[in-house]
Amino acid sequence: MSEIWTLRPGAEEYAPYFGRYINLVPDGDIRATLREQMDSVVKLLAPLREEQANYRYAEGKWSVKEVLGHMIDAERIFAYRLLRIARNDKTPLPGFEQDILVQYGPHAHQPWSDLVEEFQVVRSSTLCLLRGLNAESLARVGTASDMPISARSLAWLTAGHELAHLAVFHERYSAVLV
Repeated sequence: MSEIWTLRPGAEEYAPYFGRYINLVPDGDIRATLREQMDSVVKLLAPLREEQANYRYAEGKWSVKEVLGHMIDAERIFAYRLLRIARNDKTPLPGFEQDILVQYGPHAHQPWSDLVEEFQVVRSSTLCLLRGLNAESLARVGTASDMPISARSLAWLTAGHELAHLAVFHERYSAVLV
């Protein structure tokens, strides 16, 4: 059973664009990777003060709060897609516009500690969803953003998307990271 969690999705299981994220994820059990990421993100971001969380590295760029809010929103969407595809729902799933979600989302105005907690809750929910899946469920392929994608790929995409944004945190937001 554990080998299903270490099986990296093949390139035929997702659109080429998503390879940029999936390829960032180290080999290993994707559930363990997602759990470890949750711990490392909380350790990195929870100590920030409110003014640090409002930091933008340039005019018009997302604040730390907005980046974390984007990560939360994207994970919710990826998990929803994963659920639908794993349950063999063949209904095509629409794309989403990240800038609109950030612009109209509440993240910039929420207390920082609430956002960190929300990230943990969303990640815990994703991990609970994964617990109920088997090899057949993970291998199912559906359509999202007009492209084929497997349930397995969505789990790896979740981890890779976070890794990409953590790199941005370290590169662009290092002035406020503890």
